[in-house]
Amino acid sequence: MVGGTRGRRGYAAAMAAGLLVSVGMVQASAADLGGSCCSDLEERIAELEATTARKGNRKVSLEIYGQVNEALMYWDDGKESNVYQVTNDNSRTRIGFRGKAKIDADWEAGYRIEIGVRSANSKRSNQFNAKGDGNPADIGLDLRDSYWFVKNKKFGSVSLGMQASATDQITEINQTQTKDFAKYSDVEDTGFGLLLRSAINGRLTNNAVTPTTSATSSPGDNGLTLRRLIGDGGDQPGEGERRFNLIKYESPEIAGFTASASWGEDDFWDLALRYTGEFGGFKVAAGVGYGKVTDGYYLQTKTVCAGRADAAPGVASTDQKCDQFGGSISVVHEATGLFLNAGAGVKNDDYLKKQARFATVAGVDDSQDFWAVQAGIEKKFNEFGKTTIYGEYYDYEGGANSRRTVTQSDALSPDPAAAHGWAIWGTGVEVFGAGIAQGFDKAAMVLYLSYRHVESDLTLKGLTGATSGPASGAIRNAPVEDVDLVMTGAIIKF
Repeated sequence: MVGGTRGRRGYAAAMAAGLLVSVGMVQASAADLGGSCCSDLEERIAELEATTARKGNRKVSLEIYGQVNEALMYWDDGKESNVYQVTNDNSRTRIGFRGKAKIDADWEAGYRIEIGVRSANSKRSNQFNAKGDGNPADIGLDLRDSYWFVKNKKFGSVSLGMQASATDQITEINQTQTKDFAKYSDVEDTGFGLLLRSAINGRLTNNAVTPTTSATSSPGDNGLTLRRLIGDGGDQPGEGERRFNLIKYESPEIAGFTASASWGEDDFWDLALRYTGEFGGFKVAAGVGYGKVTDGYYLQTKTVCAGRADAAPGVASTDQKCDQFGGSISVVHEATGLFLNAGAGVKNDDYLKKQARFATVAGVDDSQDFWAVQAGIEKKFNEFGKTTIYGEYYDYEGGANSRRTVTQSDALSPDPAAAHGWAIWGTGVEVFGAGIAQGFDKAAMVLYLSYRHVESDLTLKGLTGATSGPASGAIRNAPVEDVDLVMTGAIIKF
């Protein structure tokens, strides 16, 4: 027993001595490496701090967000076809910054800055210009939003700066994936920069954009395009899509309803009412809006209405005015995934009848209207995300347009021998479409494929001052070729 006790004591002493030696070695090693290890780490931290974006203060939050939406667009204008790589302008590539800060329990303030990016423009590309950069402002960077806001839980919010008006997207409300690549009521974004091709002689239009511009101007820059058949600028009636410098009020939500109003750009104002809710297994989003323009300069620069400063004698250009009304609804049955999107709008240009070229002509149509529907199924058939399959129809009827003419030498002229040009008396556009999309939730990405068949009508009136050919004021139809459009690509959000 004695021997055993001594053995155990000796073993314990040896273990203690070994532990002390080990601790000493670790401390020595740490001392040796301390200078090199810590200095390298400090240098790396300094480098990261120097290259990291930081907020100006800790009181207001900063969120960076955006998306990339690029696609291949195939087009066939009845005689020629091609494939372009484009930025899909249905919901173009963008990057933004937003944030907010609490003032107290009820009040907060914030901001938003958003910049659009186009490498090539899907609504401006034509047979001569794959990038759609006839106007340099149509590609590259563009400012979408730059505004601040103040919000109260009980009274709503007020925002001031460059932003969307109250009726923005009022005719294109959509709860499905198609909103990012095939807006059912805003068809111009898919290939409507293509020049019209005459169904009589097979040639592309080469008209001037104004009566004073030479008819020999480059067709890629000045030709009449598909989008010019829709209210001259391609924006559907009733839609407040453009962004302006304005002040906007938005109410708090009450039983699913929100109201908004905006004013700006000397002088434009609009009102909107929206609803979102769920009942009986259906998700519903809807809205209606009304807008009015009363300033001539606004009409010329923003082309919201057909009129421009081309008045009859004695009529001031500031008398120009127009109003519009539009709305839409989106319904999704949650159990089956079946959905319906529908929108409509009407626009009236009161000043159009005072235009010099139309003032003496009875029966000029000063209104534009459209309706559109998109229906299908959107459901998670696989583990990746939702699959969307849909069909759609769009119909537009437009009256006279004083912003564009067709010269007597243009391919679209009903009578090339006439000694006068032609004013646009009426237009029509029909679109039949279908498509499919697949979401990938883990990548915040949607792959899509859409097809559209476009049929157009163009009616012209001979301008005054004819010295030969058909009598001035004659109404003629100018048949144009149908167009087929296919868009395939992906949008990824961050």
